[in-house]
Amino acid sequence: MNALLQARQAYSAASAPTRTPRNMEYEVLSRITHRMHSAAKQGRAGFGTLVEALHENNRLWGVLAANVAEGENALPPDLRARLFYLAEFTQVHTSKVLRREASPRPLLEINTAVLRGLRQGGARE
Repeated sequence: MNALLQARQAYSAASAPTRTPRNMEYEVLSRITHRMHSAAKQGRAGFGTLVEALHENNRLWGVLAANVAEGENALPPDLRARLFYLAEFTQVHTSKVLRREASPRPLLEINTAVLRGLRQGGARE
């Protein structure tokens, strides 16, 4: 193995982007949103995949709700309240989608808006 290859291997980890909590939130929410969108586009044929993606989305919003409800959370109180409300809305609306009484579109719009906020706040640094 030559010296150049050894140097590349030794320093490749140092050049990898730093994964911040915000980056990780962005990646997880983006992945789930993409899965929901792809499944929704398939209509009835994608309902099983949509159910799985909705379950993941509900779990993520449950974690977000628990985090913003903690007293030590550093986010501004108004933002925490809005995120908690969105988590509640997501849970209720997901139930309607699962009963085929509503479209997943509002859930996709919420996730997309949050992704924009994370990106503007430095998620893709």
